[in-house]
Amino acid sequence: MGLELHYDEGQTPLDEEEKEGLLLETVTTRGELDEVEQRNIEEAVRWTIERRRKFTAAEILTEDFMKSLHKRMLASVWQWAGSFRNTNKNLGVDKYQIGLELRMLLDDCKYWVENNTYSPDEIAVRFKHRIVSIHCFSNGNGRHSRLIADIIVEKIFGGEVFTWGSLNLTKGGDMRSAYLNALRQADKGIYDALVAFARS
Repeated sequence: MGLELHYDEGQTPLDEEEKEGLLLETVTTRGELDEVEQRNIEEAVRWTIERRRKFTAAEILTEDFMKSLHKRMLASVWQWAGSFRNTNKNLGVDKYQIGLELRMLLDDCKYWVENNTYSPDEIAVRFKHRIVSIHCFSNGNGRHSRLIADIIVEKIFGGEVFTWGSLNLTKGGDMRSAYLNALRQADKGIYDALVAFARS
């Protein structure tokens, strides 16, 4: 029996080849997958907490860091963790544009930081929003982007990490709906709701 997944609004479906990258044969449902992914992600969060003070902005704002963090988040679950997706999805840039779009985002973020273009919270949230719109990876983009925003706001600016509504945003419900609505406003260039949500 293979992995059977049902997707909530805003979740990106995996294709059959990507599902074959699952490293745990005992996982067959969305609930089981969410559980093992969450355990792996918690290990990555612990790593960032332990190491976060030692990171520099120059280390964080690199393609290598983006990939290595994703790998730390999902390497126990997915064979392709830390690798850019090689299929096109229902959102995100064309698979061949991922590297270029990410480099432009990293350069933009360096400029925002150096020139105080936005508040620290808005810089982190804008980065989070843009990297999700690129959709670098087959799975875990939202969780990856929130962790990167936390790292940016804490390490680069010395601020507190975000609370992101204080709930699991992978599950459906009012909090996820508020999050998705804030993302849609950010899609239009209005970031106030997403910044507020990040601090809620």
